Amino acid sequence: MMDSGVPLCHTCGEQVGFDANGQVFVACHECNFPICKACFDFEISEGRRVCLRCGIPYQGKRTDHSDSEVSGNRSTMATQLSNSQDIGLHARHVSTVSTVDSDLVDESGNPIWKNRVESWKEKDKKRKKKKASPKTENEQPPIPQEQEMEEFLCRPSDAAEPLSVVIPIPKSRLSPYRTVVILRLIILGLFFHYRVTHPVDSAYGLWMTSIICEIWFAFSWVLDQFPKWSPINRDTFIDRLSARYEREGEPSQLAAVDFFVSTVDPLKEPPLITANTVLSILAVDYPVDKVSCYVSDDGAAMLTFESLVETADFARKWVPFCKKYAIEPRAPEFYFSQKIDYLKDKVQPSFVKERRAMKRDYEEFKVRINALVAKAQKTPDEGWTMQDGTPWPGNNSRDHPGMIQVFLGSSGALDIEGNILPRLVYVSREKRPGYQHHKKAGAENALVRVSAVLTNAPFILNLDCDHYVNNSKAVREAMCFLMDPQVGQDLCYVQFPQRFDGIDRSDRYANRNTVFFDVNMKGLDGIQGPVYVGTGCVFNRQALYGYSPPSMPNLPRSSSSCCCFPSKKPAKDSSEVYKDAKREALDAAIFNLREIDNYDEYERSMLISQMSFEKTFGLSSVFIESTLMENGGVPDSVNPSTLIKEAIHVISCGYEEKTEWGKEIGWIYGSVTEDILTGFKMQCRGWRSIYCMPLRPAFKGSAPINLSDRLAQVLRWALGSVEIFLSRHCPLWYGFAGGRLKWLQRMAYINTIVYPFTSLPLIAYCSLPAICLLTGKFIIPTLSNLASALFLGLFLSIIATSVLEMRWSGVSIEEIWRNEQFWVIGGVSAHLFAVFQGFLKMLAGIDTNFTVTAKAADDGEFGELYLVKWTTLLIPPTTLIVVNLVGVVAGFSDALNGGYESWGPLIGKVFFAFWVIFHLYPFLKGLMGRQNRTPTIVVLWSVLLASVFSLVWVKINPFVSRADSSSISQTCISIDC
Repeated sequence: MMDSGVPLCHTCGEQVGFDANGQVFVACHECNFPICKACFDFEISEGRRVCLRCGIPYQGKRTDHSDSEVSGNRSTMATQLSNSQDIGLHARHVSTVSTVDSDLVDESGNPIWKNRVESWKEKDKKRKKKKASPKTENEQPPIPQEQEMEEFLCRPSDAAEPLSVVIPIPKSRLSPYRTVVILRLIILGLFFHYRVTHPVDSAYGLWMTSIICEIWFAFSWVLDQFPKWSPINRDTFIDRLSARYEREGEPSQLAAVDFFVSTVDPLKEPPLITANTVLSILAVDYPVDKVSCYVSDDGAAMLTFESLVETADFARKWVPFCKKYAIEPRAPEFYFSQKIDYLKDKVQPSFVKERRAMKRDYEEFKVRINALVAKAQKTPDEGWTMQDGTPWPGNNSRDHPGMIQVFLGSSGALDIEGNILPRLVYVSREKRPGYQHHKKAGAENALVRVSAVLTNAPFILNLDCDHYVNNSKAVREAMCFLMDPQVGQDLCYVQFPQRFDGIDRSDRYANRNTVFFDVNMKGLDGIQGPVYVGTGCVFNRQALYGYSPPSMPNLPRSSSSCCCFPSKKPAKDSSEVYKDAKREALDAAIFNLREIDNYDEYERSMLISQMSFEKTFGLSSVFIESTLMENGGVPDSVNPSTLIKEAIHVISCGYEEKTEWGKEIGWIYGSVTEDILTGFKMQCRGWRSIYCMPLRPAFKGSAPINLSDRLAQVLRWALGSVEIFLSRHCPLWYGFAGGRLKWLQRMAYINTIVYPFTSLPLIAYCSLPAICLLTGKFIIPTLSNLASALFLGLFLSIIATSVLEMRWSGVSIEEIWRNEQFWVIGGVSAHLFAVFQGFLKMLAGIDTNFTVTAKAADDGEFGELYLVKWTTLLIPPTTLIVVNLVGVVAGFSDALNGGYESWGPLIGKVFFAFWVIFHLYPFLKGLMGRQNRTPTIVVLWSVLLASVFSLVWVKINPFVSRADSSSISQTCISIDC
């Protein structure tokens, strides 16, 4: 039981304890920040001798931590990361998905492993007493505490200052925005009160349809608007990061980072683009021994392997050139294609000569890559053969063994100037028939395990193969958050915005997604953090392992994985208390495991087995031990010669069976948008995320800029959202028991999974103008003064909300309008198909694919923009355009026949129809292409559907003057035939 009056340590959650005088231990006498002696010693050993709360240096405390210092240099690949990775593991939090077996206690009720640990401790103490030896002549005497304090106080003050700062939106911009949002909500309430209490009896069906659609639109607006209630900006201080962790004359203390690059089909994802991404990673402005790049080839293509061979060879020239002249960006294709003055800020006389030589080398590199691509267009009948004459193991992409090749980073792989290079590792996981491989999410999880075995960096940065590093200091930007003791403690990832190259200036199809990345994500950053968007994200590896944040106790298994609401039990029963006690004791066993030097392999394997880590992480003792190392690094006990063999083992196709991979740890399975699902699971455990927007974009990628490819991309995203909605991880009911996901954050996640369903009311609402024009009816009764004021107030509030969003976010009115247009275009096409395809796939098991076939494109700038491709996604928007145009023509014709009184009601209907046409105008331009030609099949389908609507109109309301049917019948009777 906890002694009363003894505070808990802010870092590890244990009691602070007492000092030698029997008083409560106090590290900082200025602010009395609660920190235990063990955490205090760890901070001192890491060189951080300032209070975590007030920033004042510790004084009057002994910092003798010679027992925790690590001597000697590690030369093998398995141990060349951090030398202090095993210190401070008493703060370890056990995975919420790990289980404790009930047979781990002896007859007296004490845990068996606890007795074993105690015996190991006794043996360890005896051995240390016997091996006490005198100091060697070469050993340096310890530095006096006073001298250490003087040296620390003489260091730059930047080392003690925060690495980042929150810049709130000025109240002069945010307060009016919030006021307008509240006013708009009130106006919406009054508007719906009027709409519901004033039905249109002559068109009751149309009126009811419009009411349902408008209520759904209002609900969607609330889900989208209120998570943006507290937007913030952030700024980082890279110079302070260097002052704290890169002191002159000392080894760099920056944390290591493992880069993940994923690719599948080199014929669809050009190897040259992947090579540029890899080269930009290898040349990043970060210590080379802290960078490792893992390329996942999920298609097991020999073309990808051979292109990486060429890339590794070219990197020996490219990396030193980039670092010597500090060029940006460090992807050669995009650097040499810049239309800027490349001599700006370059003062070295040799730069022009070396740049010309490097450009020539890159052109030769491109020729070699293109030759490989041309050779790979036709696969030989006998399959591909490697240079040594052996068959390529991946000739069958669905049935092949796991493959790993380390190109750079090993002994002897130096650049042309004799300096070491970052690691470059090729990975292709094993695939066999009958196993579920889970596409990209499965490939990412394989990279997590491989990197943990080979390098085990504490942070992971994943990129798509077409997203290169545009800002060489991007990793340092992320470290300003992740390595800050105050900010990074509960941080699961740092998300960067996506920026794109090659998009037309007008951004016809809203490819840049500026409204989402510059408005919505800033708003989420002020709550619990932005959502994970699949690329350009730096992860805390411990968060991927399913652990809870260090500042929070672990959730019970039922709380983290149950899809129901929290239990109403007022207190825990005795069995739950006993389970918590066992979990805490299990934590202690893991911490003590690091302090024991003389246990054998059998005892260690028994302990790990009893902790049931295999049920969570799989049957790899090397990987399991790496998960216990918060600060990264490969365990010292591992034999470096066996690392590759172990890495092959963890990417076998059956490794994840009967484990928690894809369920509670790693990238989560169950949706093609695994990014949203993975970030959602982390934040449900209580983790926070941060949005980082440096002035120079961190990463840049390519986006599909023609209409068909853009709709196919949106279809895939929407389908993933529908899959999450129909899964157990739906934010509508998942994760309530823990109470760690904030309500505004939950609203944002709900919005990400329900937005495809807006397609149903949207397509109905876009059809209403044509129906009203064809039938002569309308969804709104004759307006009174009050109703006119409500409609005017609603329109003005919509405009004011957009204008004020532009003020605090910095987006332009054109970007907001393009986003609004494509919301309609995607809603009536891709989102609609995603809803039906999702229900067919999840409920009936039918997987329907809407394929896209390409046709010839024009050469020149933005030639791809004018590609015309056939896809069924084009039919619904085209039909809506044709139907509304037919309705406008019919409405004007009807008004001409009806006389002067018919023009008044026509104005509202025509305005409604033109609202639809203007929103679909970019779609119409894309449909016409550059030559203003439309695929014949699209025209035929659209004309057919429009004709059906026209015939219905003729049947309901023929284009003749209205007359009473009784008078017509009397006239017919009087006629003598």
